[in-house]
Amino acid sequence: MLERFHGARLRQLLDRGEVWTTDELASAALWAQPGEWKTTAREDLELASALFQRRSLARPSVLMRSPMVGIGLTSVERKHPAQPQHWYLAVVGTDPAAQGRGLGSKVLSPILEQCDRDGVAAYLESSKETNLDYYARHGFRVTQEHRLPRGPTVWAMWRDPA
Repeated sequence: MLERFHGARLRQLLDRGEVWTTDELASAALWAQPGEWKTTAREDLELASALFQRRSLARPSVLMRSPMVGIGLTSVERKHPAQPQHWYLAVVGTDPAAQGRGLGSKVLSPILEQCDRDGVAAYLESSKETNLDYYARHGFRVTQEHRLPRGPTVWAMWRDPA
């Protein structure tokens, strides 16, 4: 399901941002350019459709939770700051076998360096508490905590340019 979600998210933002990868494609970061992070209702429906294309995801228990997931995602997006302009880190990931080698930092650094040169902030959301220290090492700080209904906590993180 995560593979489908990230693939659909990539298709949503590919023409509005930048994707940085390592040479061996073990790590990647998908960034939306300033002012280009907001998706349309149609794109959100396409994202939901991509998630439920597999028969195994169309089980009643999964379908019953889908409105709750939609509400949670919508509530997080509503709290995404519109101003000041910023780069949005939509997705970042490293193959588990390649973690701990600095590859995530390698795919984050080109845009973070550009943010610093241009005086532009960066923003992300993390649903994994163990990643907060990692992002803090890159200059991000927690600005909000969102408790999703019957779901994980999502931390909004902001990085001012250096």
